[in-house]
Amino acid sequence: MTFSLVARCKDTGMFGVAISSSSPAVAARCSYARAGVGAVASQNVTDPSLGPLGLDLMEGGMSAAEAVAEIQRRGAFIHYRQVLIVDATGGTAIHSGPNSLGVWSEARAENVASGGNLLADADVPKAIVDGFLSAKGHLGDRLIAAMRAGLAAGGEAGPVHSAGMKIVDKVSWPVADLRCDWTEGDPIGAIATAWDIYRPQLDAYVQRALDPRAAPSYGVPGDE
Repeated sequence: MTFSLVARCKDTGMFGVAISSSSPAVAARCSYARAGVGAVASQNVTDPSLGPLGLDLMEGGMSAAEAVAEIQRRGAFIHYRQVLIVDATGGTAIHSGPNSLGVWSEARAENVASGGNLLADADVPKAIVDGFLSAKGHLGDRLIAAMRAGLAAGGEAGPVHSAGMKIVDKVSWPVADLRCDWTEGDPIGAIATAWDIYRPQLDAYVQRALDPRAAPSYGVPGDE
């Protein structure tokens, strides 16, 4: 019911997650990232507790592979879960339980891991990884390109209705957290449109939080 990727930008150290599903509000349950630590996607009969657990384990010093091994040890009903992790060095690891739904598969490389279940084609995660590695620009641009590559390779075995993209950088909150929780149309396209609008303003929103005195004009009455 889901295909996704977790990724690290080797140039900036940003982390991101992008995900899409036939289920509603998939990003609300499945996407986790922490600046300086890593990113996790917890999907397929989702246990949302596994996302924060993976981040806590990596913040405590574990690699992606070690965190996945610990999740396999601790996780309830782990045979139903699919978990993707990238760590602060670009290491990646994936757990795909044998009870993952339908056609499921995974692919990973340095700085990026992708997995999916109930897929139209087992090569979808590989297409996502290849799409990420071949894309240029901001991490958000590369996440969108990767998801579009997965969709072009077949995506889910049926229409997708929700999508999301989360990016973390040097601050304690996500610098981008864009979601389409339900549409009969193209949720990945909706996220891409939102990103096109949000990206030019991203740095300004961060600056307003850190020091509004140095922030760009808000462009509203009373702004001096």
